[in-house]
Amino acid sequence: MTNLYIDFDGVIVNSIDVTYKMASDLGIERNEENYSKFYQNLDWCDVLKKSKPINDSWKCLQKIIDSDKFNVAILTHVNSLAEIEEKVKMIRRHFKDITIISVPKSISKTNMLKAEGSVLVDDFVGNLDEWKAAGGYGIRFDLDMDGKGYPVIDRLDVLVDMID
Repeated sequence: MTNLYIDFDGVIVNSIDVTYKMASDLGIERNEENYSKFYQNLDWCDVLKKSKPINDSWKCLQKIIDSDKFNVAILTHVNSLAEIEEKVKMIRRHFKDITIISVPKSISKTNMLKAEGSVLVDDFVGNLDEWKAAGGYGIRFDLDMDGKGYPVIDRLDVLVDMID
C-alpha cells in the first residue's frame, strides 16, 4: 500500500490565502523574518474559522481513504503549538483516526519521515523538490493547474485513479 502524505495549508483548506490577506491588511512586508513572527503569533482559531475547504477536500479525502489504496496522513508545516492544536481540532471534526504529522516550519518534511517510495501532495514546489531528492514522488496541488515540472491536480479525489 502506498504511503500518501497530503499537505494541509493550500491543499485541504485555503488558509494560505487567509493568512496572506491578514498580513496584507496589517501592512506586513513579505519577507522571511516578518512572516515568521506573524505566523508564530497568529490566532489560528480565527484563521481556520475563516478558511474554507478547497474543492470538496474533506469529501475527497474520505474517497481516498475509502479506496483502501493508500496509507493516508496529513503532513503539515507549523509555526506554533497553537497552530498544531487548531489544525488537529479542525481535522478531527472530519476524521477521527487519520494520522496527522506536524512538522516545525524550520525542518524539512523529508527529515520527519521516509520519503522514498512515498507520495507527497503539496502546493509548494520547494517541498516537492526536497521530497523528490529524497526518493519520493511529488504531485503539485494548484488551482491554476500549473505543475511547475510536477504532475498537477486541483482536486484530491483524482488521486484514487491517478496512482496505482
